[in-house]
Amino acid sequence: MSAGASDFDAWIGREITAQDRLTPQHAFQWCATFDRDRPADAIMGQGIHFALCTPDTRTSRLGEDGHPQRDNSPSSFLPPFDLPRRMWASSAIQFIAPIAIGAAIKRTSRVISITQKEGASGRLAFVDVEHEVRANGTLSVRETQTLVYREAAAPDAEPTPPEPGEGIFDWQAWDKMITRTPDPCLLFRYSALTFNTHRIHYDAPYAQRVERYRGLVVHGPLTASLLLGLAGRELGENRVRRFEFRGLSPAIAGEKLHCVMRHFEGDGQSYEMGAFASDGRQVMKARAQL
Repeated sequence: MSAGASDFDAWIGREITAQDRLTPQHAFQWCATFDRDRPADAIMGQGIHFALCTPDTRTSRLGEDGHPQRDNSPSSFLPPFDLPRRMWASSAIQFIAPIAIGAAIKRTSRVISITQKEGASGRLAFVDVEHEVRANGTLSVRETQTLVYREAAAPDAEPTPPEPGEGIFDWQAWDKMITRTPDPCLLFRYSALTFNTHRIHYDAPYAQRVERYRGLVVHGPLTASLLLGLAGRELGENRVRRFEFRGLSPAIAGEKLHCVMRHFEGDGQSYEMGAFASDGRQVMKARAQL
């Protein structure tokens, strides 16, 4: 391994703040993206924080993959690993107070840990970032997000995930399910809402030839937002207090995605959730706690 965690100790504790306002237009565009009705009481459902205080990096400062460039300068929030592929691996979220349309938003983000290791697929680097989101001065969301950086894919690497198999997802083991087919229009709208320029979500030739995905990749937080939407529909809006999710396999645009939930045995306050491809491949694992 060319570098250890100590090479990036200077990044631990780095902090940035961003400010925003949840305008009616932005809120209604979020609802339209997910085919949801506008809230009658102006209180937004959970997941809207993903679309607030979004990146504002200049286009000239974007890297090949569409993410902001990273370097050794004090202004570089994330460390400059020599690992070009970035993914949102997981999040652990506390929902403390709901966010209303019109609220002034302030988000403070802090690097809390950096880990490098050797994995089965090569070198990996993990960065944990803690976000605190305040709405009109009230702490509303606290999230610890884990980013993972990976080596470049070999030009002849097999596309991931593999082609759908002959299996069929068995929904009968779950209490509730919604099925959605995230198409390129949904991915485009979500990228626009979150100002996400990662090319795997809209540039099919790049996603397939450079990063060796089988097609356009569905955003991890988009899938998480679908799961939160299912929880809101079945349990009532803004009832989830803790939500954790972890990506297990890429979801591909144009393919059915089954979002499911069920009670944990003996625990009336916790729900196991997940997202599955039609052949039973699990895309995301999640847990919601009331």
